Amino acid sequence: MSVAVGTSGWSYDHWTDVLYPPGMPPEHRLARYLQEFETVELNASFYRWPRDAAFASWRRRLPEGFRMTVKAPRGLTHARRLYGPEAWLGRVERGLHELRGRRGALLVQLRPDQERDDARLDWFLARVPPWVDVAVELRHPSWQVDEVFELLARRRAAYVVLSGAGLPCVLRATAPLVYVRLHGPDHHHLYAGSYSDEDLGWWAQRVREWQRGGHDVLAYFNNDGGGNAVRNARTLRDLLR
Repeated sequence: MSVAVGTSGWSYDHWTDVLYPPGMPPEHRLARYLQEFETVELNASFYRWPRDAAFASWRRRLPEGFRMTVKAPRGLTHARRLYGPEAWLGRVERGLHELRGRRGALLVQLRPDQERDDARLDWFLARVPPWVDVAVELRHPSWQVDEVFELLARRRAAYVVLSGAGLPCVLRATAPLVYVRLHGPDHHHLYAGSYSDEDLGWWAQRVREWQRGGHDVLAYFNNDGGGNAVRNARTLRDLLR
């Protein structure tokens, strides 16, 4: 089963001297990222959904075997809270279709204050095209019940395993894909801090267990400050090798 480790986004000024040489133009950063990693989580799509042509351009630039995961737009997940998703899903489907052969998952991150609503989640997942691997990030604690995990499994949707301040860390596999988001080890602030080698060794063991259970795994580091995500992703990747 496949495992790929990457970061949430790739174009950060503060990654100079960590991943990018000084003076590298932003338009060259993706090519440099591709030299090290086999997957990336596109976060810019959360704030502004790209044009279809942008997805087609990425597909041409990405090497065979690379997987680009795409974060669902906040208009769907945060403004609409998954209500009436059909119009948004049409745009999402067109964009992801352009990534064919290089497509990872569709990351659907719900608002931290969105409480459990099985019917709404089920309605949404039923309308996601079957060729899309969908991963759902559920931050409100009311979702952490067996009935929700069973719903996700029935729809073949991956429960997003989380690490980060104030977030539930539940090690559940609900789909052929296991999706992990590592938001940083700081107990008080999200996206902060650098994971220790001991922490990363623990996560490497969990990834191997999921592999042995027949799952593919995607893992992304979102603690980008100071280049921590790059360093941590490198270490986890090397441990898994």
